[in-house]
Amino acid sequence: MKKSKALTLLISSGLALAVLTGCSSGAKDTLKNQVNSEANSSSGKAEDKTKETVTIKGIADLVPHSEIIEYVKPKLAEQGIIVELVSTSADTTTNEKTAKGEIDFNYFQHYPYLKAWNEANGYDLVNAGDIHVEPITAYSDKYSKKEDIPDNAVVAIPNDGTNEYRALRILEQNGFIKLNEDTATTLSASVSDIKEYTRQIKIVELDSAQIIPTKADYDLFITNTNKALEAKLTSAKLFSEGSDSPYANIIAVRAEDKDNPAIIALVKALQSEDTRKFIEEKYNGAVIPAEIK
Repeated sequence: MKKSKALTLLISSGLALAVLTGCSSGAKDTLKNQVNSEANSSSGKAEDKTKETVTIKGIADLVPHSEIIEYVKPKLAEQGIIVELVSTSADTTTNEKTAKGEIDFNYFQHYPYLKAWNEANGYDLVNAGDIHVEPITAYSDKYSKKEDIPDNAVVAIPNDGTNEYRALRILEQNGFIKLNEDTATTLSASVSDIKEYTRQIKIVELDSAQIIPTKADYDLFITNTNKALEAKLTSAKLFSEGSDSPYANIIAVRAEDKDNPAIIALVKALQSEDTRKFIEEKYNGAVIPAEIK
């Protein structure tokens, strides 16, 4: 049995050698090319495993900003781009950290705020892309729709410059007041800029942090989405800003980083149809995708 197996192996080896010896030069070249191709393929696989990555660091507010970033991180990682959030709580130092290169981007603010900050601090941060709108919204615990609001209703609005204009603007859009025309250019307004009351209402200006805790005192109140989300607000939504709001939250970067391929890829991922669908489904209108300009 052993001798028979050995003989068979010897014959098989001899036949294989004969085939190789009898190969034409073309066949040998073909075989050589196949071997080289397999070697290159294996080498390519090895290179894929050691593919270089680039890391970009940023700061984003917790809700919804960091949640949206977390959604796109796996897609960017597939492209070799690692997004590292060093904080999920933006503060007054965030833009300065971006300007000084301590982080590569931030995601917490709208462009009118950034523009004012640049002018006040002498920096030149730019908008790399509009991502989402947190529409300032009118809510009520007493009425379920705008048409039910009675005359002489008491309306609470935030008293800080940007948000007061936004609140007054949606009151104007929904037929309660008319503002002076120049407010649309300056993007700022207060009660003194109301030209006409088309519905009889009483407006109360408050610190934005006080509106939700005292909401029972008003027929309707206007507040920011992030505050509504944090408070898990269940009040009826009456009306709000649309996706064309000039207050879209943006990716802010240094001017020299706007064309950074990793930043471009981040913005593209955040503006993708898939991400827009994620925003619409997760936040159910409390956060909406911005119009892409």
